[in-house]
Amino acid sequence: MSPAGERPFALVPRRRFVGVRFGQHRSPRRGQGDEVAGTRPYRPGDRPTWIDWPASARLSAARGTDEFVVREFFADTAPLVTLAVDRRPPMELYGPSLPWLDKSAATAAAVAAIGRATAAAGGELAYVEQRGGRPQWLSPGPPLTVLDRVEQHGGADAIAAGPSSLDGCLLTLIRHASSFPAGTFVFVVSDFIDAVSPGIWLELRALRWDVTPVVIQDPTWEQSFPAVGGVLLPVRDATSGDIGEVLLSGREARTRAHANERRLESTLGVFARLGFDPVVLGSSERSAVAQGFDRWACRRRRLRRRSA
Repeated sequence: MSPAGERPFALVPRRRFVGVRFGQHRSPRRGQGDEVAGTRPYRPGDRPTWIDWPASARLSAARGTDEFVVREFFADTAPLVTLAVDRRPPMELYGPSLPWLDKSAATAAAVAAIGRATAAAGGELAYVEQRGGRPQWLSPGPPLTVLDRVEQHGGADAIAAGPSSLDGCLLTLIRHASSFPAGTFVFVVSDFIDAVSPGIWLELRALRWDVTPVVIQDPTWEQSFPAVGGVLLPVRDATSGDIGEVLLSGREARTRAHANERRLESTLGVFARLGFDPVVLGSSERSAVAQGFDRWACRRRRLRRRSA
């Protein structure tokens, strides 16, 4: 999964929790620690030992119905990490033969980096992607084993995901929420050019997971747009693979550049308002990807020091 000697980045929680020392990680399983992370409504599959009976009694009396509230705990062992990966056709642009970002290679490098970080922390990794009509869900397990299974089920002949597939992946993750305590690391890998439904982001935030969008966009054509006015450009439809040509004026090229820049700024603004800390990648080089995640970890350490 990784070249020899490649150093994993640190999985640094965004928030400091009372009773958990800096640098420690919470267990991927509830009930293994003694620090209460919070409470939430009972969901099918929750253990009876998690039920907060006094809180359940108060809520039942207030509503006049039988209500159950469960506790969530933090432990001091290894982290639980979940990966949701966008497999739409635009994520296959532009290929290694072109001088721009190979988005497929950048995705692979990001997935491998997250797997290495999880393995180094002794954690477990869950994985979801969508190819064709349905999400493929891999339950938490050893990172190397999970990513080996991803490689076995992938391949160039796989049917690409549809336009709303990332929404489907995140909804699949939400349906498995009872398996993931507050503070679970959730990395979402996509170009985010097709926006995720706002309601899904709000659901993820409400679960108190540590969500990190990994934004993979080509700096030339997606984060901005070059001054190609008067030049006949070959373009390929990402879904059908058909190649055509387009001629833009200088004004149209500038308008496209401003629109792309505003789109990225707006996307990052949405993440900031939600309290998410994104990683923006514009290169598929493993060293550049590693630096992007290292910067993410350094930012989080600074935030934790300021909040101490």
